[in-house]
Amino acid sequence: MRTDLVLGGMTPLSTIDFPGRLAAVFYTQGCPLRCGYCHNPELWESRGPVAIPWDEALAWLHRRRGLLDGVVFSGGEPTAQEALGAALAQVRDLGFTTALHTAGVYPKRLAEILPLLDWVGLDIKAPFDRYADLTGIPGSGAKARQSLAAVLAGGVEYELRTTVHRRLLAPEDLMAMAQHLRSHGVRHWVLQEFRTQGCTDAELANSPSRLDPALVTQLRELVPDITVRTAA
Repeated sequence: MRTDLVLGGMTPLSTIDFPGRLAAVFYTQGCPLRCGYCHNPELWESRGPVAIPWDEALAWLHRRRGLLDGVVFSGGEPTAQEALGAALAQVRDLGFTTALHTAGVYPKRLAEILPLLDWVGLDIKAPFDRYADLTGIPGSGAKARQSLAAVLAGGVEYELRTTVHRRLLAPEDLMAMAQHLRSHGVRHWVLQEFRTQGCTDAELANSPSRLDPALVTQLRELVPDITVRTAA
């Protein structure tokens, strides 16, 4: 079966992208969002300067059976490609567990591939009515809301994470997000401090932002299990 998944890069071994597993990470090409803090802007376009043929990636995985536990599809936005489902099926046929990093841009496709996934890392970027301010795409908040609902109903292991920068999300934004997540029964939430790596927005890159511990304490009153990932 031929799969025309377009890859723009890979990490041969990761211990952090798929909890509890030793995994390879494949970075798919293409993303419709234009988030200012994105650290992989070279993957925005559907065709980038580096291309790894999927057949070659699959052959490489054949040689890693018994050495790796799983495979992560990251990006870019993996669900932007119709071939993702077929690629996931091929990876599972090799005996690997599968994970996805997504911003929930294509909720219908995400819902379709959930049975092929063992774990999902879903970005929750902002209060849903403020999504366009961060992504530059009208209507992206409604799609992210649908994707959240699909993941919560899908029975797959998941992690919800939000990149935090004071110029993008005010304390009241984070409180509103925490209230929404609580209303859906979410108990674990990852807050990622902004990293300058790859950021094309000079204003953001030149104004590092740290999470206020007092604010985190307030957020934990709504979502008890919050992990803070500090910027390197």
